[in-house]
Amino acid sequence: MIRYALICSAEHEFESWFRSSADFDRQKAAKLLACPLCGSIEVERALMAPSVVSGKPSAGEAKQGDAGEPDVKETPAAADAPQPMVLADPARAALIEAMAEIRKKVMETADYVGDQFAEEARRIHYGEVERHGIYGEASNDEARALIDEGIDVHALPVLPGDRN
Repeated sequence: MIRYALICSAEHEFESWFRSSADFDRQKAAKLLACPLCGSIEVERALMAPSVVSGKPSAGEAKQGDAGEPDVKETPAAADAPQPMVLADPARAALIEAMAEIRKKVMETADYVGDQFAEEARRIHYGEVERHGIYGEASNDEARALIDEGIDVHALPVLPGDRN
């Protein structure tokens, strides 16, 4: 198995495993490769640092002992295990795009009230101020209290890139 670092036309970087270099070429030609973040099928191999095996033991390898034990490589099992591959799903990409559009529309048309969200939502609900769209921050407890009072609140969508 060969692990390639890949990059899409939107410069999203990800990795994938292939049986051989020819298998990568075949999948690319058949347009079977897609970015797991945006769904782009314009995928290329990214530059990677090569894995070089030398005759000298590295820091992670044990030297052969006097008793004739075989060399043992001390590497984490996770480093040698195949990494899970996330397949691009066009429906996922469309959903992420729709969520981004919803969030953009709210941020363009509503007033940002910061951590005063719960107070301002109540003022609007009880007619103390003119009805208008707002967004801001509220704790889970504040959001639950608003819902219990019959005030409609919704969280803005969290997109995959928001946590980077």
